[in-house]
Amino acid sequence: MHQLSSQDAQFLYMETAHNLAHVTSISVYDPHTVPGGGVVRFKDILAHVERRLAANPLLTRRLLRLPLELDYPYWIEDEFFDLEYHVTHGRLPEPGDWRQFCIHMARYHSRSLDMRRPPWEMYVVEGLDHVDGLPAGCYAIATKIHHAAGDGASLTRFFASLSDIDPQGTPAIPLQPVEPGSDPMPAFGTLARRALLNNLRSPLRLGNALLRTVPGLLETAREAARGKEGSSPRPRYPVPHTRFNVAVSPHKVFDARVVPLADLQAARVLVPGATVNDVILAVCSDALRRYLQRHDELPEDSLVAWVPINARARAGADADGGAAGNRISAMTAPIFTNEADTVERLRRISQSTRRSKEARAGIPARLMTDLTQHVPAATQVLASRLVLQTGLAARLCNVFISNVPGPQIPLYMNGACAVRNFGLAPLADGMGLFIATPSYNGRVSFNVISTREIAPDIDVLMVCFDEALDAMREALQTAPESGKRTTAARRVKTPAKRRKTPARARKTTPARRRATRKRVSPDGQPD
Repeated sequence: MHQLSSQDAQFLYMETAHNLAHVTSISVYDPHTVPGGGVVRFKDILAHVERRLAANPLLTRRLLRLPLELDYPYWIEDEFFDLEYHVTHGRLPEPGDWRQFCIHMARYHSRSLDMRRPPWEMYVVEGLDHVDGLPAGCYAIATKIHHAAGDGASLTRFFASLSDIDPQGTPAIPLQPVEPGSDPMPAFGTLARRALLNNLRSPLRLGNALLRTVPGLLETAREAARGKEGSSPRPRYPVPHTRFNVAVSPHKVFDARVVPLADLQAARVLVPGATVNDVILAVCSDALRRYLQRHDELPEDSLVAWVPINARARAGADADGGAAGNRISAMTAPIFTNEADTVERLRRISQSTRRSKEARAGIPARLMTDLTQHVPAATQVLASRLVLQTGLAARLCNVFISNVPGPQIPLYMNGACAVRNFGLAPLADGMGLFIATPSYNGRVSFNVISTREIAPDIDVLMVCFDEALDAMREALQTAPESGKRTTAARRVKTPAKRRKTPARARKTTPARRRATRKRVSPDGQPD
């Protein structure tokens, strides 16, 4: 009998009609790799998923919640499981281009899961015949799964278990079948006893976890008091109010751009010590800066990003890294949208994220997640509702930016090769912009998720991403190989919010406006 952790349950307790806590992963497949020139039919996909059910107990388990939330929910076998209820089939409306695909996926992501059944769905979409950059005949599989079932790392492994490493059907990872019926419906008396014991033990376990944090807390306090030798204490950054920090509606919007991973890796030379994640944050910062400037809404203070951290153990990955459920922590970091210079922005982001990670080193991410494991369920429910009602998210950050590294080899399903991967993540009141950047097979996709009210011109926002990526490439071409800047490159401060911004930064030229109305492919090329 598997019980949800407090972190898993939090995604249940914070879900509302507008704040849906599921993720949608999209894989686009090219059937031209099917052996013998075969055709992949819907029944073939159904049969493939059915063969992998034994290795994925998540697919056949539903949630059992206790009355009054006396304890955290349990995963139990769905006695009425029906695969064909969870896997459906459709076709992209004409003209079947990238814009139609984004609209279709945004609507699919906006619909809630049926929580009376195993919390996942799979939607097979055909008709991607006019998406620039994709071969004719491609189809997509959009898999929607509740965040209570796992974080980015565990869901990556989940999707890998459904994939193959070659067209012949060799599983991408070793499959470990689970005995059916391993999570039957428990008796009410058993649930009541466990709830009573868990609530009695919670204060003791919480106290024990707090004692384990004392050394880290003391060290962090010492470093904050004296500062590290040769460095200044990490400054605190205010969170400015932006159009992204409002209540969200149920009407989601989605768009994406795909770039070679090698381009982002090459940009690290601009700032010694910079990581790919720093480069991704810098690109997102530049794009948001340009977008807010177009609306004359760029604040003087930098936007602050919420960046998740994988809290799974590096050692013993088999034991922890592949476990279901959530094992995540997070850090907040300024992304310096008030810095106009591309390379200087990357340098400041790299320094800031390094300081954030060093500040968290005194209190390990796994230890911080351990603290939340021992909070009673009823307390977690009240805390989650308080967060939603007070709009706490808007005071913590402006944007959620998540980088989930994926497999860097081609994966297959039914012999068809996955040629693109996209991802849509949940929003929350006060945090109406999510930028997911999963990588796969040498490419990184910048996936933007928001609402119609917050980003009614998401096509303009994607043009800003195009310009930000171009600016990073230009900086790489002009910078010396050593990564040092020339003396001519100086920091340019952002004009005040109420000041008149340059015409090119504030709005698009007529040629650019015409370009934004064209269909644009995920690779950034006009259709």
